[in-house]
Amino acid sequence: MENFKPTEYTLNCVASSREFEDSGWILDDAECKSPSLVRANYAKKQIELKPDHYGLYKFCDWLPVKRILNGSSAPVTYRSEALAKHLGLSNLWITLNGYCPEKGVRMRTCSFKETEAYSVCARAAADEQRVMVVASAGNTARAFAQVCSDNNIKLLLVVPSDNLSSLWFTEPLNDCVKLIAADKGGDYFDAIHLSNLALKSSKFYAEGGAKNIARRDGMSTTVLSAVTTIGRIPDYYFQAVGSGTGAIAAWEANMRLVEDGRYGSNLMRLIVSQNAPFVPMYDAWRANSREMLDYDPKRARRDAELINAKVLSNRKPPYGIAGGLYDALKATNGDIMVATNAQASRACKLFKELEGVDIYSAPGVALASLIKMVEAGTIDKDACIMLNITGAGEQAAQQNRELWYLKPSKTFSLTPDIAEVVSYVESLF
Repeated sequence: MENFKPTEYTLNCVASSREFEDSGWILDDAECKSPSLVRANYAKKQIELKPDHYGLYKFCDWLPVKRILNGSSAPVTYRSEALAKHLGLSNLWITLNGYCPEKGVRMRTCSFKETEAYSVCARAAADEQRVMVVASAGNTARAFAQVCSDNNIKLLLVVPSDNLSSLWFTEPLNDCVKLIAADKGGDYFDAIHLSNLALKSSKFYAEGGAKNIARRDGMSTTVLSAVTTIGRIPDYYFQAVGSGTGAIAAWEANMRLVEDGRYGSNLMRLIVSQNAPFVPMYDAWRANSREMLDYDPKRARRDAELINAKVLSNRKPPYGIAGGLYDALKATNGDIMVATNAQASRACKLFKELEGVDIYSAPGVALASLIKMVEAGTIDKDACIMLNITGAGEQAAQQNRELWYLKPSKTFSLTPDIAEVVSYVESLF
């Protein structure tokens, strides 16, 4: 884009409040004595949106990016009519992430994980020689694969075998993208473990997950879209969570918008949801515990298999870390809710009927929780509500197109040998 300059910002450690420069791919504060997220402190305190042709980078004032990559699309927020009327809500706003050209959103992988991928990959230097490693339960892998393929960025993906059906594309990918898998019966945590072994090689570097400011600030564009469209900070924010990173990002964006001064001073009440029976954060929250409770690995894998929203199956989320989901919920008087597969399926069907767009199971979980609160009478029907639809439009994206699936170069056991993993992944690039 014309005359683009890298965004100016410093880093701030949540636990210690220490401010320091971003000297590279920094994921945490080396001087901090306890686990903590770091945040970007942007030089520009009032965000100025770029024209729509910038795609996601219309929000680049608050993205830690060095460059602009090709092919991005920003989330789109619109006021709901049909769904709002059905639920008896007067001020329901839908932030749509996915593929829905008639609404002006064109995320080809149909998921708000594209907001992460375009931000993270643009934080990396153009001359980076190492290979980025991303572990994923599905949607994140698809987004990073597409972005890296389109922009010739070397990428190693690690995904559980049971989730490989998520890796569909409308055309073959660039050879710079490689995939390895954790064996059948494994879950997202097994993929993370396998990715950590690959990272023993100096040829690779970790994308960083929730610790990467670019991932969180990319996801925060959903809130930036909503607030700049509505003209104010909403009262409620609804989203389904696997790691909770999107909700943390929403809280961080909210605080920046308060500092901006033009959109109000309230903190949105974060209402996040998990897909039963995989509900480890719900269990910890109900016990008022900052620490995650014990979750037997066999039971966790079984529960992850049972849920429709596979992307919500993170066993080791950034929940208790300073600046993590626990802190976000406490700060915003938030709550964690639960929806079953059946409840989420009904919500997906309702959204399709009333809003005209097919949505994934995860946003179905979020909508199911909103429906529960409406039916229970625990939400003000005149409140300004933001519903984050984190994935939509797969039917339109795939229509009349022959699909291409990314296949793993190798599948590793759930107890992989370190030397074998390192040797193999080094041979891929």
